[in-house]
Amino acid sequence: MSNTITPVRRRATQDQHPPSRSAEQPVRVRLADRIALRLGLALITWSRRSRTPETRERRATRVEHELAREARERATLHRALTHSPPR
Repeated sequence: MSNTITPVRRRATQDQHPPSRSAEQPVRVRLADRIALRLGLALITWSRRSRTPETRERRATRVEHELAREARERATLHRALTHSPPR
């Protein structure tokens, strides 16, 4: 058994904390900040572009694939509408 007395630690009260930002009015974004954001996004988009130009064959193949995908989607929708039970 211990004969020493341990000090009581006091809890921090709410009065010691500064008020939160949610209590204040929202801060509007300035024009310079919006321009900087747009410029940053444009630079990121530009830096992620393809380094080699797309060939005609590759472009034609891509367009054919897109058209085939759209045709499949239309056929699936048509099948779903014609084979589903009437309401």
